[in-house]
Amino acid sequence: MPIPEDVTGEEIDKDVRQELQSLPKTLADDVARNLVMVARLIDEDPEAAYAYSRIALRLASRVAAVREAAGFAAYASQKYTEALAEFRAARRMTGNVELWPLMADCERGLGRPEKALDMAGAPEVQKLDKAGQVEMRLVAAGARRDLGQLDAAIVTLQSPELASHSVQPWTARLRYAYADALLSAGREDEAREWFAKAIESDKDGTTDASDRLAELDGVEFVDALDESAEAAEDTESSAVDDDLNDEDVPTAASDEDEDTDEDTEDDADAISDVDAIEERSDESGAEGGTRDSE
Repeated sequence: MPIPEDVTGEEIDKDVRQELQSLPKTLADDVARNLVMVARLIDEDPEAAYAYSRIALRLASRVAAVREAAGFAAYASQKYTEALAEFRAARRMTGNVELWPLMADCERGLGRPEKALDMAGAPEVQKLDKAGQVEMRLVAAGARRDLGQLDAAIVTLQSPELASHSVQPWTARLRYAYADALLSAGREDEAREWFAKAIESDKDGTTDASDRLAELDGVEFVDALDESAEAAEDTESSAVDDDLNDEDVPTAASDEDEDTDEDTEDDADAISDVDAIEERSDESGAEGGTRDSE
């Protein structure tokens, strides 16, 4: 796949660059450039990112960073079987547990929420940092919801991190998940409160909490593009009506011409009738004179 000329490969993280030093320089540069494309496209075009990750994987399948990138790209494309395989491979290579929550979420994506819950209770979770533990809590709550256990999902999300007033990178997502679970359980007032709290902590707009809160408050958003399209349709419709009205004018004149023709025919008929009467009168007069002479 084509790679823009401005992509040099130097943009990647220095730790990844260090891993690639085990490869020949030219090969390392090619892999690095493909990894940069994965990072660039994974949010806006996951399928394209996945394609670049497969190229990097083909070039350097024994590099843990490449396996991890391939896993993220597959995960973003909802190819959970591939993502799980790549995450497992990366974990075997590094011994790192930070991918554990993502592996559990892949199990959810594959329709195995029970397996995700087993992973949530595994010893590996205790080795995660605070962000990883919060992520694991989100996955476990999602698995509970997959099983229809709404109350258990709500309890799973209740934690010191949820109650904390400090804003961390995970705060908005945690509050949003809690609000969504409350709403699904029919606890609308509480859900509204937590959607509002999610908005307060969501400075980057990573969630649609503001839309969800507006929906609860009965606020409807009107798409400006739709309004423009409707206005254009109305204008076009008016123009068509005007054209039709313009075409009707000659028709009126034509009707007047028809009326004139009919009047002319009536006058001709009247003249014919008068002539006939006069002829009959002349004949009668002629016949009367003959009898008198007789």
